[in-house]
Amino acid sequence: MRFKLTRKALGITGVAALALAGFQTPAAHSADFPCSTAQLIVPWGPGGGTAVLFGIFENYINSKGANPKIKVVTMPGQGGNKGAKVAKDKANDGCTLFAIHQSALTSFLQGRVDFNWDAFDTVAHLTITPSFLAASPKSPFNNYDEMLKHIKANNGQVKTGATIGATSHFLWLRFGSATNTKYSYVPVQGGTGKRKSLLLNDTFLLAEMNAAAAGKEMKTGALKPLAIAAEKRDPSFPDVPTLKEKGVDMTAALNRGIVVPKGTSKDKIEHWAAAFKAAVEDPEFQKKIAAKGTGLQYMGPQQYADWFKAENALFTKLYEGIKK
Repeated sequence: MRFKLTRKALGITGVAALALAGFQTPAAHSADFPCSTAQLIVPWGPGGGTAVLFGIFENYINSKGANPKIKVVTMPGQGGNKGAKVAKDKANDGCTLFAIHQSALTSFLQGRVDFNWDAFDTVAHLTITPSFLAASPKSPFNNYDEMLKHIKANNGQVKTGATIGATSHFLWLRFGSATNTKYSYVPVQGGTGKRKSLLLNDTFLLAEMNAAAAGKEMKTGALKPLAIAAEKRDPSFPDVPTLKEKGVDMTAALNRGIVVPKGTSKDKIEHWAAAFKAAVEDPEFQKKIAAKGTGLQYMGPQQYADWFKAENALFTKLYEGIKK
């Protein structure tokens, strides 16, 4: 059975011909915030792809005279669940934003938390970042075929870094199911940034990476990108094959967006949705995000909620299949 984490091609969609000069909409004017700066909680460590990308959003939105301003606050731990718990219990006054992706689904499905994505109110879907299967610099293989041969010869013994119960773990579970391979997982807390550091130090041979967090290292050869779980090759890595080219019918990407504590008023949600939409529609901002190996795709509050419902159904089906 074929499972896809994203059903639209990587890239920017719905981009207006001209960027918005700002994001002050009637809803934004009417929203009343009790803070001068809103926290944007990123539940992974600094240097990871999510922190890097939302740092770019922070700089853009604040440069346009945001009121309130945004401040990214990294809160790593428990595979993203520490920050999620904190964000969920914050006041629904519009002064807390939470950076979310599919790890919210895997954490719930694996029983690591007792709440799912719908414990929050959706604001905006923003980015799509495809996953790479990457190897450490001293790994005894230099391409996908050599990697797979080594894994099958040492089935269940190859050290692989992952945040257990998160998307970096789920990727290998799916890949293992598709290729009849198993791995010796080394638990990593702190997100992609921490996983990258340990992979660079040869703590393990394999890990999921993405261009937002490790593009430089994969381009220079400090890390070895062996395959990309996308529909098409990444133009920045033209020699890296897709998994589909290698006979594995699988794509995987992180779809990042913004949610807020449940019960946040509609005017505040629309205020923030407008702010992030303006960023996505700005050509200069698009260039900065593209340089990080990430695509942009804006969805407003309701469309993003519909996307999460569909994604949750997909992940639930996938998880049930893996358990069997």
